Amino acid sequence: MNLVTLKIALRALSSHKSRTFLTVLGIVIGIAAVVAVMSAGQGIKALVVDQVESFGSDLIQTEIKVPSAKKNSSENAFGIASGIEVTTLKLSDRDAIMKLPNIKDSYAGSTGQELVSYNGQNQQALLYGVSATFINIDKGQVETGRFFTNEEDNGLANVAVIGQKVKDKLFNNGQAIDKLIKIGKQKFRVIGVMEKRGATFGFDMDNMIYIPVQTLQKKIMGVDYIMFITSQVRNPDLIDQTVAEMEQLLRERHDITDPDKEDFAVTSIAEALDMLNTIFWAISVLLIAVAGISLVVGGIGIMNIMYVSVMERTYEIGLRKSVGATNNNILFQFLWEAVIVTFLGAIIGVLIGVLFAWLVSVVATSQGFAWKFVVLPSSLALASGVAIAIGLSFGVFPAKTAANMDPVTALRYNR
Repeated sequence: MNLVTLKIALRALSSHKSRTFLTVLGIVIGIAAVVAVMSAGQGIKALVVDQVESFGSDLIQTEIKVPSAKKNSSENAFGIASGIEVTTLKLSDRDAIMKLPNIKDSYAGSTGQELVSYNGQNQQALLYGVSATFINIDKGQVETGRFFTNEEDNGLANVAVIGQKVKDKLFNNGQAIDKLIKIGKQKFRVIGVMEKRGATFGFDMDNMIYIPVQTLQKKIMGVDYIMFITSQVRNPDLIDQTVAEMEQLLRERHDITDPDKEDFAVTSIAEALDMLNTIFWAISVLLIAVAGISLVVGGIGIMNIMYVSVMERTYEIGLRKSVGATNNNILFQFLWEAVIVTFLGAIIGVLIGVLFAWLVSVVATSQGFAWKFVVLPSSLALASGVAIAIGLSFGVFPAKTAANMDPVTALRYNR
C-alpha cells in the first residue's frame, strides 16, 4: 500500500463523481441515522431521569393498581383492562404508613378535572387534591400567599392554591390572592400562587389547582378513596426495607394473601430510575439496530458499485498487471477506494447527525421540554467505526476479485 495506489484510487473516484456521490450518500444516511438516534435516546433519557430525580431520591410512591386476576378477566380486545375502578386505597392507609419507623412524612392525593371560572374567564384545569403536608415534601414552592393547612383539609375548606397558567388566564396581571374563583359549581378562595414549574411526565404543573384532598373527595368527586400516597423516608439507605414493610402493611390492611389480587403498587424513586435505565438501554439497542440496517445497506451499495467499477476497469487492471503491478497493488487500490468512500461518508454523516440532533433539542426546548443536547463521543466512535468496518468488509470482495484477475484474460476483455 503506497501513495501511487492512493493517487490511482482518488483519480478513479473523481472521474466518476455521480457514482461516488451516491455511494457516499448511502454511508452518510446510515451514520447520520445512528448518531441522531443515539443522541435522541440520550436526550429523552436525560429528560425523564431529571423529571424523576426532581421528586427526590428519598420518596416512595404508593398507587392504586388493578389486581392481575381482575385485569385478566376484564381485558378488551387490545389487552387493556376496562370498567375497573380501584377504591380500596384510603386516607387511613396513609395514617398507618406514617407510623412506620423510617417514614418521615407523607401526603395523600387524588386528581380530577373541572371548569374553573372568574369574571367571565373560563379554563379547564387539573384539580390536584393533596394533604397539607404536600408542600413539605414536593419540590414545588408557593410564590405568593400560602399553602393550606391540616385544619383546612380536615374542615373541608374551599381554599385553592393555583398554578401560574391558571393565574395568567383568570387574572392576567392582576392580584389573585383572596379572590373567589368558581370550580365546577362551588366557590373557592385563592390563598396562594405556585412558582412556575413547567411540565412533568405530561402534566402541566402550571395548569393545576391544588385543593385539600378531603375537599376534593367529599365536595367535588363524592368518593372516599384516594389515588396515591407519596412518602418521604428518614434514611434512604433503608428504602428497600421500608418498601417491603409498606407492602406487608397494605396487604394486611386490605386482607390480601394472593399477590395476583394486590390492588396497590409500591415503588421507590431509586427503583423507578433503575427500571427506566433498563428500559432506555433496551430501546437504545433496538433503535441502533434499526438505524444500523441503513449502514448495512450502504455497505451493500459500496460492494455493488465496486463490482461495477471492477468490471468497467478490467482492461486497466490487465494493463497494470502486464507492466508489473502485483496482486497487492491492485487489491489496495480498490480497498483505498472503499476506505475513502466510507471515511468521507463517516465525516459527513457525523456532522449531519449532530446537526439533526441539535435541531431536535432546539425544537423540543421551544415546546417547553427540558431537553438536553447530548452527543456521546462513544456514539460517534461507534457509528464511524462500524461504517468503516462495513465499508472494508464489503469492499474487500470486489478488491480480491480485481487482484486475482489473470492479466491476459483481462486485456482481452475490452478488445
